[in-house]
Amino acid sequence: MKLIEQPPLLYRLLFPEAVWRIKQPGRKVVYLTFDDGPIPCVTPWVLDLLREHGIKATFFMVGDNVRRNPALAQRVRDEGHSVGNHTMHHLQGFRVKSTRYLRDIASANELIGSHLFRPPHGLMRWAQAAVIKSHYNIIMYDLVTRDYSRKLTPDRVVDNVRRFTRNGSIIVFHDSLKAWPNLQTALPRAIRWLKDEGYEFLPLG
Repeated sequence: MKLIEQPPLLYRLLFPEAVWRIKQPGRKVVYLTFDDGPIPCVTPWVLDLLREHGIKATFFMVGDNVRRNPALAQRVRDEGHSVGNHTMHHLQGFRVKSTRYLRDIASANELIGSHLFRPPHGLMRWAQAAVIKSHYNIIMYDLVTRDYSRKLTPDRVVDNVRRFTRNGSIIVFHDSLKAWPNLQTALPRAIRWLKDEGYEFLPLG
């Protein structure tokens, strides 16, 4: 099992306050999530595709992108998707002081206004998580598609979805410029495969 695509149990145990997977009794479900937007040349395409398939997803937004694209951020909400906080400047908790990190999250929340939070790159310190959990539901992931990787082809991204998806998986895609070369081919194929496998799509709440 790869460490990035599906986080191992040991890493999950480091942050027991976080949500990694949500199984629904008697239902076969997945949760599509999109990090790093909203971006004008990517997010609208994602929204159009989700609407075409009747899917509601969750968008973990970077506050500075919301500031630059408020109408697009509102469109995400208007179309019935959930939104979450992904910090103001896409900061990694390990690389900055906790005071700065927490302040960055609070700044983003002034624009996003969500009780959901996902740390960029899934990285934060224990002390940061202890404070964050008192204000937000920390949402991690069960599957990272690695759509952002220039080393992967769209076929490899779809293979990750096929290999690691299971009931209750929280799946990470990215509505970002970095992911766009893979996303435009991989996301439609991944959605079709998930539908063919009988998965129901739910937003996080």
